[in-house]
Amino acid sequence: MPEASLPAHGYSGRLLVFEGLDGSGKSTQAMLLGKWLSSRGYRVFTTEWNSSELVSSVIRRGKKKGLLTPTTFSLLHATDFADRFERRILPPLRAGYLVVCDRYAFTAFVRDAARGCDPDWVRTIYSFAPRPDRVFYFRVPVQVTLKRKIASRQKMNYYEAGMDLGLSDDLHESYERFQSRLKAEYDRIAETDRFTVVDSTRSVEAIQAELRENLGPLLDHFPTGERMVHDG
Repeated sequence: MPEASLPAHGYSGRLLVFEGLDGSGKSTQAMLLGKWLSSRGYRVFTTEWNSSELVSSVIRRGKKKGLLTPTTFSLLHATDFADRFERRILPPLRAGYLVVCDRYAFTAFVRDAARGCDPDWVRTIYSFAPRPDRVFYFRVPVQVTLKRKIASRQKMNYYEAGMDLGLSDDLHESYERFQSRLKAEYDRIAETDRFTVVDSTRSVEAIQAELRENLGPLLDHFPTGERMVHDG
């Protein structure tokens, strides 16, 4: 059975999604684009891939004690996303906002498949999530993201590095192997899910200019409202 495409949303707003590996630059670009759209007079709502209050404590305890199997991981994050979608994303989308999402359901498709879950099963449990108007996929070599991660001096997350999968006892090597799995999944679904692929090895300014140009036709005749809201 082939993987099903997400249904169109049909609401008055626009759903703009930023996807890619950690360190690909997507969060920076999402923030910059949100501010630019707001400066142009559009009503903008920005949101990130943060856990909702509903399941955040459960996920945190499960990670700390190492109790999360790939299936449990998948179901908890699906519950988390469903809660955030209903409470955070859907209302502004219905109200006619430009909703800028730093990660969306595709993050789950990629991560869960990389951890061994059946891709069709994962898509089924996310069938409530509508298809975005744009999905910008920030494609970048894994080695580049690792260098950026080390340069930032941010602590490398145990699960982010795929250490729970036993890929390697070395943190950096496990990170490269796991992130390579994620990149392979992103590359695989980029065409079927109609991603706009962005070369994320270029300058911040060049990428931002490309995004703004790409959105031009989508924003023709779209109403303005001079308001920006961030879902912190």
